[in-house]
Amino acid sequence: MSLLELIDIHSYYGNIHALKGVSLTVEEGEIVTLIGANGAGKTTTLRSISGLLHPRKGKVQFKGKDITNLAPHLVHKEGIGLVPEGRGIFPRLTVLENLEMGAYLVKDKAEIQRGIDHAFTLFPRLKERAEQKGGTLSGGEQQMLATARGLMSKPSILLMDEPSMGLAPVLVDQIFDVIKELNAGGTTILLVEQNALMALSIAHRAYVMQTGSIVLSGTAEDVIKDENVRKAYLGV
Repeated sequence: MSLLELIDIHSYYGNIHALKGVSLTVEEGEIVTLIGANGAGKTTTLRSISGLLHPRKGKVQFKGKDITNLAPHLVHKEGIGLVPEGRGIFPRLTVLENLEMGAYLVKDKAEIQRGIDHAFTLFPRLKERAEQKGGTLSGGEQQMLATARGLMSKPSILLMDEPSMGLAPVLVDQIFDVIKELNAGGTTILLVEQNALMALSIAHRAYVMQTGSIVLSGTAEDVIKDENVRKAYLGV
């Protein structure tokens, strides 16, 4: 049984057929990346998993349970964390308050503190800015905060949507180092990323999307060698 499985998912925005029969799996302990051009359906796939968009057809299964039509807070409660595209932090709350918001389902105060300590270990810069408003952070710091907030509930799988978007190369390297570190520590990750080369370099397996459909899948090593992928996404 896969940790996460999408079976023939069809999702719509009004009359727009955004996902057309998407099927994929994520096994426990993996980094799986989803690559494709803008508008391919990558973010819609994450929205369909996290409960922000309910598919009209198909099934989303998590740990063998059908979660297709669960509300977002119930999906989160099942153990699925989301680091959204554009970071989505609370700009008027401090760094510390943002982290505490990520732990709203956690009742044990000691557990919340351990999550905060872990966040500050992963991202020492956040510790330096613990009392600073989220909206005053740099783009890179906001991405660190969004990632740390997504980890506060100790999810079984973390969905990450374009974590490198708009970041300087040195910060992209840092974010990807953290993703590898999280995975090494046992966190399963489904990564949507336009920086295909970086994503494929750290992933175990990959799916390639075009216009709402999966057109290629395999090990990251195999996908990175595919001639069409190299031309379309790697600039080779």
